[in-house]
Amino acid sequence: MVISFSLTLLLGVVLFFLARSGNIKWGPAVVAILFGFSLASTGAADPIRDFLESISNSVSSVDDSINSSGP
Repeated sequence: MVISFSLTLLLGVVLFFLARSGNIKWGPAVVAILFGFSLASTGAADPIRDFLESISNSVSSVDDSINSSGP
C-alpha cells in the first residue's frame, strides 16, 4: 500500500533527524526500529493498520470536500 510505505518513510526520516540532532540517541532509535518490526509481526498490526487507514481516509475525504466546494 502506498500510504503505509509513505508513512513508514516519513517516520523513518523523522526518526533519523531526531537521532542526528541529538534529541534522541542512536540506541533508543534502534530500539524504536526493532520495536516497530516486532510489533508488525504481532496481532496488534491489523488494528494499528486499520486505525491508520481510517485516519488516511478521513484526511482524504476532508481534502476532497475542500476541493469540491472551491470557488
